[in-house]
Amino acid sequence: MPATVPPIAELAAPAAWRTVDFLADLHLEPGQPATLQALQRYLDGTPADAIFLLGDLFEVWVGDDAIDEPGSFEGICCALLARAARRRPLFFMHGNRDFLVGAGFTHHTGVALLADPTVLQLGDKRWLLSHGDALCLNDVEYQRFRAVARNPDWQAQLLARPLPERRAQGRSARSESEARKQAGSAVYADVDAAAALAWLHAARAQALIHGHTHLPADHVLAPGLTRHVLTDWDLAAHPPRAGVLRLTPEGLQRLPCVS
Repeated sequence: MPATVPPIAELAAPAAWRTVDFLADLHLEPGQPATLQALQRYLDGTPADAIFLLGDLFEVWVGDDAIDEPGSFEGICCALLARAARRRPLFFMHGNRDFLVGAGFTHHTGVALLADPTVLQLGDKRWLLSHGDALCLNDVEYQRFRAVARNPDWQAQLLARPLPERRAQGRSARSESEARKQAGSAVYADVDAAAALAWLHAARAQALIHGHTHLPADHVLAPGLTRHVLTDWDLAAHPPRAGVLRLTPEGLQRLPCVS
């Protein structure tokens, strides 16, 4: 597939921001309570002036109306995020699992929605932020699905279905995903380097920060141009995984969030 560059949004950081945290791919779900507990510990303890959640915060999101269901996991998560957002700015970018997050989520949490991609202008540097799925061009089947799933009309039709039906679809999707993992057939396509460079040049940014691939690493794409991949969170793994990428005036640092 050709490397196309989508519209790139911009966010100028306030001058007071000194520490900014980036995280992605927590895949929060009721069956993994330890991950939610780790997120709560992180949110209570981070010194960050702002937090950027770059997609797949949730394993599946069936619609904002799930927040209002009494005792729902979505409601518990949003209450936690709302408390955190009262202390510092939180930003959320859609992932491939939670692309149905909408204005209701923002209303309940105070978390701001970010376009994908967005350039964060912090001081004299420009950081290009993305979930990363749109750059995995070799995953042709997924790219076809993504084009459909990001269509507002398709989303409206899906959200018009009863909540119990959407929950059942979500459970089915999780079961299929877990079955592929157990069978060893779950393959995470990597970001296309040429596409990443095209995005960076268009954004006039020096670095791309993204998640999605579950392949945390730092890549030099060209002189002065880098790609930083966030870790996924899985507190049930052996060893458990959780972490943030922290940006301070001294540079980037990877920090674990596992006690």
